[in-house]
Amino acid sequence: MSSFRREFLKLMGAGTAWAAVATVAIPGAHAQVAPLPDPEGNKTFDVKTYGAKGDGTTIDTPAINKAIDAANASGGGIVPFSPGTYACYSIHLKSNVVLYLEPGATILAASVPEGGGSPGSRYDAAESNKPWENYQDYGHNHWHNSLIWGENIHDFAILGSGLIWGKGLSRGASDLPLAETPGMGNKAIGLKNCHNVLLRDFSILAGGHFSVLATGVDNLTIDNLMIDTNRDGIDIDCCRNVRVSNCSVNSPWDDAICPKSSFALGYARTTENVTISDCYVTGAYEMGTMLDGTWKRWSSDKAQQDKVLPYFPEEFNGSIKLGTESNGGFRNIAISNCVFDGSKGFALESSDGAVVEDITLTGITMRDCTNTPLFLRLGSRMRGPKGAKVGTMKRVIMSDIVCSNSMSRLGGGGIIAGIPGHPIEDIKIHDVYLEHRGSGTKEMAALNPPEAAEDDAYPDPDMFGDIPASGFFLRHVDNIEFTNVEIAFSQPDARPVFWMDHVDGADFFHVKTPKVLSSPVFVLHDVQDFRVAASRNVGDVYLEKVAQQRL
Repeated sequence: MSSFRREFLKLMGAGTAWAAVATVAIPGAHAQVAPLPDPEGNKTFDVKTYGAKGDGTTIDTPAINKAIDAANASGGGIVPFSPGTYACYSIHLKSNVVLYLEPGATILAASVPEGGGSPGSRYDAAESNKPWENYQDYGHNHWHNSLIWGENIHDFAILGSGLIWGKGLSRGASDLPLAETPGMGNKAIGLKNCHNVLLRDFSILAGGHFSVLATGVDNLTIDNLMIDTNRDGIDIDCCRNVRVSNCSVNSPWDDAICPKSSFALGYARTTENVTISDCYVTGAYEMGTMLDGTWKRWSSDKAQQDKVLPYFPEEFNGSIKLGTESNGGFRNIAISNCVFDGSKGFALESSDGAVVEDITLTGITMRDCTNTPLFLRLGSRMRGPKGAKVGTMKRVIMSDIVCSNSMSRLGGGGIIAGIPGHPIEDIKIHDVYLEHRGSGTKEMAALNPPEAAEDDAYPDPDMFGDIPASGFFLRHVDNIEFTNVEIAFSQPDARPVFWMDHVDGADFFHVKTPKVLSSPVFVLHDVQDFRVAASRNVGDVYLEKVAQQRL
């Protein structure tokens, strides 16, 4: 065990006996933590000692909050949950306290009585975040209306192989009758302005609008979580020094792992120094079937049969996306060794003034993407205080990526699009194989999508409509390089592989396209400093400046 973890547990009031067992892993696809013993001499505050029943019916919130308060008042300690189901409303995290969910322990989000209930039978109220509430989605403005929340606290953790079940939580505005119920909660875990935080080994089922919402949280480690949920999985907003690793997220209706940089703190704060590694993200499975191991794929026929069509995801999500809330920016982000399965793919966005720079995406496998696999967008929605400038996007490397059977309507490879006067800059894409379904038509090939109207436009590949490229759609880009890139499709496609508009500085080395093509490899509009070498279906060429050309 690292010295940091040992000192962290000591700070919590735990001795080395606790530390030794806290890191014992049980073999399996999803590593578990061995049950902690209850050695004498360690500060433990068992919730049942404070009156919790764990019978699934009794509301255990008062007892749990008493145990947490006692641990905090004593200078720190561990609050264990023995096997049982603890029905709760809002649990209040405190500094220097570890919640430990033993195997078989479930924290259950209780239902709110019709009409909203009385104090003790509802979640904490959603606090006001005025005057900043208009600058980001509703859910990003509130933290207290969560099953578990903490604000302005430090050095705390939630550990163990138990379950957090958000059964009584709202999914947010998508189910209005439930969302409008007074006293309703809509997040499993909400954190604001915290530091030194560890979330490890537990599972979340049906986490509400956000399973984990961390805003302004620094030194955050999220490791080995399994999240099977009905909206977002993990949102990392305005956070610094974050490690997300070994997590599995099934989120059919929304994003799986989503760094953001909103204005929710009342100022533009950059999300930076973040790694996301060794994670599995998907939206292709019925909620709960990842956790129970049945892995049932969504089907419209079953949705019709079960009368759940309002909740049937028309386009499976489950993506890793940086945005759409993007006031502050993203710096020093490394995403590696992740698997995308039946998801929207990867998105990197600056729409509200974000400065985006020094990003790597490497060692990625994708299958059955329901959207374009790679989406980079620099736009000007500018949802934020007046006077903010359009952001920038530069120095992005995407490498060692393989993708199969992706949707082709929105470009089977990717969309990289800035706006007039604000190009995306310094992009390198290498060692990539992208295969999609093809079937693009001559009518699609003839399209010249208009500049997407920004204003309140949601930054998403659909904002451009059908794409006239079977590989990459490039618009307002400076200095981009493709090396060892192959584009393939399972059915013939009538569109050019690369469609380029207002691109300055584009190099293509060893680019492979299908041997038989019914379209040009390149269609160029207002392109400068263009070079191709050692590529299939097109000869070596250098063009200093061209208004219109097909190659």
